[in-house]
Amino acid sequence: MPDPLVPGTAAAELVAALAAQRQTVATAESLTAGLIAATIAGVPGASVVLRGGLIVYATDLESTLAGVDAGRLAVDGPVSESTAAALAEGAAERCAATWGVGVTGVAGPDPQDGHPPGTLYVGIAGPGGTVVTRPSVSGDRWDIRTGATRAAVSGLLTRVHAAAGM
Repeated sequence: MPDPLVPGTAAAELVAALAAQRQTVATAESLTAGLIAATIAGVPGASVVLRGGLIVYATDLESTLAGVDAGRLAVDGPVSESTAAALAEGAAERCAATWGVGVTGVAGPDPQDGHPPGTLYVGIAGPGGTVVTRPSVSGDRWDIRTGATRAAVSGLLTRVHAAAGM
């Protein structure tokens, strides 16, 4: 039986692209609580490219584990573009990976700090700098978390291809 998290994602293509470039990835995940790393790990051969992941579901762990500046968290909040960028950078640095992916947002069902469910920020740090996107996702908690996972995996694949000149 194939890993149930992989279908519907570009995880297999991502693992192949990273392996071809001899590059690695690490994650710092709030909203997804490890789903991105687990999805990548579901691809045979992922151990060559997946360095690890930080589950930073609690806001204080975004600072202590992923290295997000506590002052930035206090001003911008945990659900913000700056936090997603810092999570991605922290994942890459702390796990010694070529690429870092940071994701934060609101799965619902209730708003968080004035942000409605479906608010999502995906940060990707690596060659060429850090880029944050705000994918549009909706649905229930599972839909939002798996949508965030798909967006992160496909976003990273796009960046890997761009860095390789593909």
